[in-house]
Amino acid sequence: MPEHEPTWGDKVVQTIWRPAAIVLGVGLPITYIIYTRVIGKRFPTSGHIPPEAFTSQQYIRGRVVSVGDSDNFRLYHTPGLGWGWARRIPTTRKELTNQTIPIRLAGVDAPEGSHFGMPAQPLSSESKEFLTSMVLNRNVKVQLLSRDQYQRVVAMAYVRNPPFYRLKNVSVEMCKAGMASIYTAKGAQYAGQFEVLKQTESRAK
Repeated sequence: MPEHEPTWGDKVVQTIWRPAAIVLGVGLPITYIIYTRVIGKRFPTSGHIPPEAFTSQQYIRGRVVSVGDSDNFRLYHTPGLGWGWARRIPTTRKELTNQTIPIRLAGVDAPEGSHFGMPAQPLSSESKEFLTSMVLNRNVKVQLLSRDQYQRVVAMAYVRNPPFYRLKNVSVEMCKAGMASIYTAKGAQYAGQFEVLKQTESRAK
């Protein structure tokens, strides 16, 4: 039997639709993987974090660019890969405006510095210095728990510090050093770390 002569429709399928289907079938999954794993979706501020991220207690990573007080700092969210060499982390105040997430350490209460006409609490400067030495300009991982009335993200923070670079819970380390106590006010969140914090605080005393 003579071979079937390709029709106009056959030619369209071969030249357009088949390659398009391959591109869609292979290209879209690859693009999705690159976007989610390599590039990632960056949250510029706490207001950009969706509610479901708090519900699932999602972890995000970032660079601490400033420390405000003894129990809070600002995080520049760095999702995906390449930060520090392929992608630059801003350093100036102007570049960081509306580009950072205020983090309130979960589970602990640290001495406050002077503000609103109130004098500084005992050990406030030492506590802030301890937190600063631990997290400033370092990459941290934070577990998102909630957003407070000041639009800060209440989170459990983790950092790796020399010499052994083991992952350390910042709230636990603050208690261990006697620079913070367990936060027991209404609505306090511990992300399953209450017993650890309690034992650490007890040993520190």
